[in-house]
Amino acid sequence: MNRIPGETHPVRRLLPDEGETTVAEQLAELELKELAHPDRPYLILNFATTLDGRAAINGRSGPIGSATDTEMLQRLRTRVDAVMIGAGTMRAERYGRMVSDPALRAYRERTLLTHDPLAVIVSNRLELPWDAGLFTNGGGRVVVFTASDQEPPETATPVTIVRHPEGVELDRALEWLLTERGIKSVLCEGGPTLHGRLREGGLADELFLTFAPKIAGGEGPRVLEGALPDVDQVELAWLLESEGELFARYRGMA
Repeated sequence: MNRIPGETHPVRRLLPDEGETTVAEQLAELELKELAHPDRPYLILNFATTLDGRAAINGRSGPIGSATDTEMLQRLRTRVDAVMIGAGTMRAERYGRMVSDPALRAYRERTLLTHDPLAVIVSNRLELPWDAGLFTNGGGRVVVFTASDQEPPETATPVTIVRHPEGVELDRALEWLLTERGIKSVLCEGGPTLHGRLREGGLADELFLTFAPKIAGGEGPRVLEGALPDVDQVELAWLLESEGELFARYRGMA
């Protein structure tokens, strides 16, 4: 097996078989490309939530999770062809390069993935922070699905615009990623509205969910937002724990 780079946080696996492991070891065997559907990539959702269901604090998800959660997110990005986010998440979090650590980019290549995951943004109005690191760093590639007829500014990172004039249709977007870019696995990091639309469209296959040992109170978005037509019964694939924080992987959403 390829050497797993960098420091990694220890975690205790509670299910399916109890034992000590690390985030890196737990995700090293995550092979998703072979699970791609005939008409779209295999798609996983990732989010963190407080115990009272908050998916953001002061408009951002970062304050919810720990350093272990951050590593889980970063290493999930090393196991997929593309990372998808909504425009609101891009504005709030101001993403930089999707995999900032050169050692993790090299690890992707050793495991037969491209140097950087493709960054995919869903933005109907094309209102994006063009001065954010994702666009100014020059590493990787970006695809933006939009309904806008505006042209983006010049950016150091190559940007491809795919237009859906009547509004972005996520099933068509995913089909385009598969057929035009050969993308077979996608990690969606939200926000909640995008997660909800993917779930409602039957386009999400798994959910990686972090339960932070925090209670925030007040009003705020949940992990999935939108009108949900029914209730899905999902399967718990594994459960990890570290200092009261739980990391769950659920299958069977689609």
